[in-house]
Amino acid sequence: QLQASGGGLVQAGGSLRLSCAISGRMPSSYVVAWFRQATGKEREFVAWIWWGGGSDMYADPVKGRFTITRDTAEKYVMLQMNSLKPEDTADYFCAAGPAFSFIASNYQYWGQGTQVTVSS
Repeated sequence: QLQASGGGLVQAGGSLRLSCAISGRMPSSYVVAWFRQATGKEREFVAWIWWGGGSDMYADPVKGRFTITRDTAEKYVMLQMNSLKPEDTADYFCAAGPAFSFIASNYQYWGQGTQVTVSS
């Protein structure tokens, strides 16, 4: 089970840190990802991290601004979001699945969304 938190309202240029709390067993081979979905748009990939090894990857719009990390002991995945832009406004979801993928349907487990609003 995954539970996302940390969303809120922030001005452009500000920062937020999202957390995804993981309950239950997370196989080391699994990948944990963040996706986002803006109103009227499809869910899009933001970043993923390999639970066992820590390798990560980011979508081009967030590269250099967002950082995904994990704490395997406390079973959290965090998404540090800096230099936020109004176009980052969306509901953010964490997800887990057995393989690296940019496609939402390839992830088996999902947390509820946490809303991020960036004002201009």
